[in-house]
Amino acid sequence: MPTELVKMGPALSGEHADAPSIAALRKQAEGCERCDLYKHATQLVFGEGPGKARVVLVGEQPGDREDLAGRPFVGPAGRILDECLHEAGIDRSSCYLTNAVKHFKFEQRGKRRLHSRPNAGEIQRCSWWLGTELEQLRPKVVVALGATALSSLLGRRAGVMKNRGDLVATPAGYPVLVTIHPSYLLRIQNRDDAAAERARFVKDLAQIAGHVD
Repeated sequence: MPTELVKMGPALSGEHADAPSIAALRKQAEGCERCDLYKHATQLVFGEGPGKARVVLVGEQPGDREDLAGRPFVGPAGRILDECLHEAGIDRSSCYLTNAVKHFKFEQRGKRRLHSRPNAGEIQRCSWWLGTELEQLRPKVVVALGATALSSLLGRRAGVMKNRGDLVATPAGYPVLVTIHPSYLLRIQNRDDAAAERARFVKDLAQIAGHVD
């Protein structure tokens, strides 16, 4: 039975872009200057996947690899996501993958660009695009991968650790599945702990099948 939250996040309750299709929305978003992140990122990284995808996976923001390639989830975290979706019996090619924030936010350390978490204002402003992506796609289930995606979708009252594994009902008619971002698995140093958390992540993702079969 889906969990219920009274208040949703900005992607599900705020004002959104007006576009007749995902393609038109992408074109609009390419010129986005709604926050300052566009000034330093290489390019906007929009969502990708089938126009009739029944599953939408929402991450945090593009990483360094994604920023350079212009595509979501093509770096190390994306590879783990691919593997775990496969283990959960979910075909990634049938999913639409996107991020709550579309430009890479980072701190420059020498030649390296280190990920920096988007703030509430950046999440709010970029929900302008995510909200319309979801309105156009009308999926059967949306997966919130980590805290930034969760904040955009379900607001600050939801928490990854508090609600992990929950399917949260929304006014849009589809549930939001709460789980970790796959990059979390890359940061676990203990091999046994990493294996256990990966198995739990696969178990979370396996719940998708019950909403698309």
